[in-house]
Amino acid sequence: MKALCGWHRHCTAEAALPDFSIRLVPMSDSSVSQLNARVSIVRDFASSDLFDRTFKEGMALVEETATYLDGDGRRDSRLLSREDALLYAGESMRLTTRLMQIASWLLVQRAVREGDMEASDACDDKYRIAALNAESGDRSTVLPGGLLNLLDRSNRLYDRISHMDKRMFVDEEAETAAVNPVMSQMQMLHQAFGTHFTGLEA
Repeated sequence: MKALCGWHRHCTAEAALPDFSIRLVPMSDSSVSQLNARVSIVRDFASSDLFDRTFKEGMALVEETATYLDGDGRRDSRLLSREDALLYAGESMRLTTRLMQIASWLLVQRAVREGDMEASDACDDKYRIAALNAESGDRSTVLPGGLLNLLDRSNRLYDRISHMDKRMFVDEEAETAAVNPVMSQMQMLHQAFGTHFTGLEA
């Protein structure tokens, strides 16, 4: 639980962003157009009311969770059997990890908004957030209501952010690539055969 408390302090303080170096990689015209489209979407989202609401909700949930795990959660866990206490520990760790991922994603978008990060850097795959894995098992009969409530809310928020991330970054890329698959194949042939391919077309 100390990890989440420390992370909460990091989120509420002025975030120290890592040094984002520029990597010079040759890009095709289609890749440049694709990146420009994604950059525009990132900028629009970072300056939107939707981002404002999502950021406030996410950081408030981080704070509420840190308070619970360091207070009522400790008391609730002491009332559990040994087996259920292990389950509590596992689920609270899952909750902490999920909230760290949420906060990290939100802080990247805020960095874009405040000009601390280029929108093109935020498009890097390392900032993507994975879809929420399906969970099995009935925990409602053994885990404290406070923890279950936080788990449910964090899951729903994570699912929403994962969906936004997919629409902003993954789906946009797939849709752009699917606009003209024949042209994409032609470009690949040109890159492979160069002037020889041009001669074959004549």
